[in-house]
Amino acid sequence: MSDAVVEWYTELYDEQSRLPDHDLEYVRVKRIVSRYLAAEPMAIADVGGAAGAYSFWLAGLGHQVSLVDLTPRHIEQARAEAERTGVSLHEYCCADARRLPFADAAFDLVLEMGPLYHLQNPDDRQAALAEAFRVLKPGHHVVCQVISRWTSLIDGFKHGFVRDGDFRAIIDADLRTGCHENPKKVAQYFTSAYFHRPDEIAGELSQAGFRGISLAAVEGFATPLEARSLMADPVEASALLEYLDATEEVPDLIGISSHIMAIGIKP
Repeated sequence: MSDAVVEWYTELYDEQSRLPDHDLEYVRVKRIVSRYLAAEPMAIADVGGAAGAYSFWLAGLGHQVSLVDLTPRHIEQARAEAERTGVSLHEYCCADARRLPFADAAFDLVLEMGPLYHLQNPDDRQAALAEAFRVLKPGHHVVCQVISRWTSLIDGFKHGFVRDGDFRAIIDADLRTGCHENPKKVAQYFTSAYFHRPDEIAGELSQAGFRGISLAAVEGFATPLEARSLMADPVEASALLEYLDATEEVPDLIGISSHIMAIGIKP
């Protein structure tokens, strides 16, 4: 599946343009990750960080960030962004999340923002989590992001994709197995991926050895809403973020979120 994912991000989809500053996912992820940042500079691995949307934010705060991504195009884009902005990352690594090029216990924080939803085989996801565990210092956090099992179902009706019989088949497969495929390679329908149930990602972190596991809905109850228009209005955006903070750990609402954050501690 690695080749299909690289092809998708190289030829069919520009991940670098996906997260504008006002995007709800981007704002919410930064709010959640901020809780695990120290005042002093940290060594942070951004694994599967694409072109570095979060890497550059963290580097701008003074942290030493090592960006890892499987797609060469993303690493090239990150280098170009560093040259354009003058904000440099510590390392730019084109590598597989299952085989990280770092020493044991090298990092104060590991972000696993993409690999877990691009690895359909559970053994591969465990391999990626094992590597995150290995390179993380004891007593420190891993922050992962996954896509919810019910995302295609919600998006199908929110965006009208359900009118396409092929997308109906995608919904049915996602609900049944969690394995998302896009045989037509339609950009809006995403590439090969795995969509988690909330209890499933918590179990995978536990199996990898992490403890103190918590889950947080990223978009939460706003997933079926038109979040872009809400975020464009300062009053509505402020209220939205306030209520998402307040409800992010409510079990009844976590599954409805397009993205779920899972946080664990290495003992």
